[in-house]
Amino acid sequence: MPTLTIDGIEVEVEGGSTVLQACEAAGIEIPRFCFHERLSISGNCRMCLVEMEKAPKLIASCAMPAGDGMVIHTKSDKVKRGREGVLEFTLINHPLDCPVCDQGGECDLQDQYLAYSGDDNRYEEGRRTVAKDDFGPLVKTVMTRCIHCTRCVRFADEIAGVPALGGIGRGDHLEITTYQEQPFASELSGNVVDLCPVGALTNKPYAFTARPWELKSTETFDIHDAMGSSVRADARGAQVMRFLPRVHEDVNEEWISDKTRQAVDGLKYNRLDQPYVRRDGKLQPASWDEAFDVIASNVKGKKIAALIGDLCDLESMYALKGLMAALGSTAIDCRQDGAKYGGKHRVGYLFNSSIAGIDEADTCLLVGTNPRKEAAVLNIRLRYLSKRGPIASVGEVENLTYPVEHLGNNVKALEDVLLGKGDFAKALKKAEKPMIILGSGAVSHADGAAILKLAHDIAEKYGMVSDCWNGFNVLHTAASRVGAMDLGLVSDGGVDGILNGAAKGDIEVVFNLGADEIDTARLEKAFVIYQGSHGDEGVKHADVILPGVAYPEKPGTYVNMEGRVQLAPRVIFGPGDAREDWAILRALSQKLGHTLPFDTISELRTKMIADYPHLDQVDQVPKESWAEFGVTAKASDAPITNLIDDFYQTNPIARSSKVMAECSSAYEGAQFVAEAVNG
Repeated sequence: MPTLTIDGIEVEVEGGSTVLQACEAAGIEIPRFCFHERLSISGNCRMCLVEMEKAPKLIASCAMPAGDGMVIHTKSDKVKRGREGVLEFTLINHPLDCPVCDQGGECDLQDQYLAYSGDDNRYEEGRRTVAKDDFGPLVKTVMTRCIHCTRCVRFADEIAGVPALGGIGRGDHLEITTYQEQPFASELSGNVVDLCPVGALTNKPYAFTARPWELKSTETFDIHDAMGSSVRADARGAQVMRFLPRVHEDVNEEWISDKTRQAVDGLKYNRLDQPYVRRDGKLQPASWDEAFDVIASNVKGKKIAALIGDLCDLESMYALKGLMAALGSTAIDCRQDGAKYGGKHRVGYLFNSSIAGIDEADTCLLVGTNPRKEAAVLNIRLRYLSKRGPIASVGEVENLTYPVEHLGNNVKALEDVLLGKGDFAKALKKAEKPMIILGSGAVSHADGAAILKLAHDIAEKYGMVSDCWNGFNVLHTAASRVGAMDLGLVSDGGVDGILNGAAKGDIEVVFNLGADEIDTARLEKAFVIYQGSHGDEGVKHADVILPGVAYPEKPGTYVNMEGRVQLAPRVIFGPGDAREDWAILRALSQKLGHTLPFDTISELRTKMIADYPHLDQVDQVPKESWAEFGVTAKASDAPITNLIDDFYQTNPIARSSKVMAECSSAYEGAQFVAEAVNG
């Protein structure tokens, strides 16, 4: 391990570290524009110049490997003059846009100019201008401001896997642009806005809406997929203005998907802000008391079942389970997609290796999943994995941004792997930490139980499960799914059984807690109570609508696909008469004569944790014991397909978002510049 002396401080760093990293280890700040910890080194901005003894000139600390015995100076006059010169050149063509630039207040160039610039400005020539580029609906471009740090280019190539950006021209004519005038068609494109150190790339839907000093920030979690990415919600008054990523190395690193970032406007539209009751075939506004009276008169003595949606928090699901039990019903289910996993063995429905565990794996088998659409940020780690070992898939052929060997699209392909047929089976056998990832397309297949059993047996045969490693993983798409499974919200017939029972008249009352991914026409004969935040599919055949609040408008507990418990605080209050879901259920239970045993969310959580002690382990990945699950059966030849066709339209909030609708239209059938190599 090399030892350096930096400004008189002796510091020891790991081999392979750069001088810039050594300076940071010594607690010394080094300015930079092009360097980023998660991107390759380009060394083209020169802002990180430092003085190294015995070197003839200043060195770029980001590109210089740390060597034993180096003596570095970061505050000498020579360094000061060098940085001033770099800033002077950087600003030669930069327009004076600060008053109207959306990067104002969060601009690295502003900050570093104040800290490191001199007073001289010797450039008197005309400034160059660059035409605007169209990066798509999410990224606004003012390329005249670009300082050619190439962070966006390296992100597109190395992280997103969609090499749509690059430089054309040379010297003073260099421009960063998209190839062939294509949009930057990536589910992660918004991250280039965070990476851009100036105002060249900004958030297009957010443009000219707020300044950072006007916003109140709250640390919370995302619910648009099952990863539980750490985010920061910035609100002004009663409106969430934007979502930004927070660093969580074990989950999302520092990236978020475009849906997480840009579906924020879906919180404004299509909202349910007061109760409704169906009268004479039409939904009419009502008071809470009127809505509760109608429910009470239609529920007593009737056969009742409940459906759980994909965005529900644990508190609301726990309260509904208690109410259903009080009404004498156990028919409650969360598996809207028809998944065949049960709730008996937790290891059978978790992402057991953990998201960060992908970084340890060396071989991966994907079954019925497109992680690019189902968990876009997780797909980044699979890109890294593809450079260490082979990845194969069973299901549809998809462009996942990395090479994938396609083994087939039916259950027989899995049976062949289990029998050891093919080159990929040999690779699994040689792998030290192989893993298998089952998506919703696999577990919701007609032969889902058989697929689970085959995946279980493959995991056992190829050493995917040991004392220090569990490579069996289920990739969920619903934020509420693991929490609902933990609470035991499954029934023998599943959601399909409840819908069939309602269609036949065997189930007379259905309580729908935000379930919008089902065929609600099958509920036409039943008395339907819908509780949710948006007027989506679930309200079409509802007889009573109870307005709940959306996820940033309430404190809530969620469990991500790993089994990691996450506590999300309230960011803003909900609109109109909308209330927290657990509070609605508590009030309704009193009206029905079955008062739930809690009055506050703290009391509810205390009882919930008493019943399910593992929910008290916040932000920890559980280690579950291996068990038998799945069913041995003869499978059909029906193809295994993926459930998500449109990444931008997967839940009521996203479908209410005008920005997501624009993305869906802009990228429909788009030809990505990057072509993944499949098979």
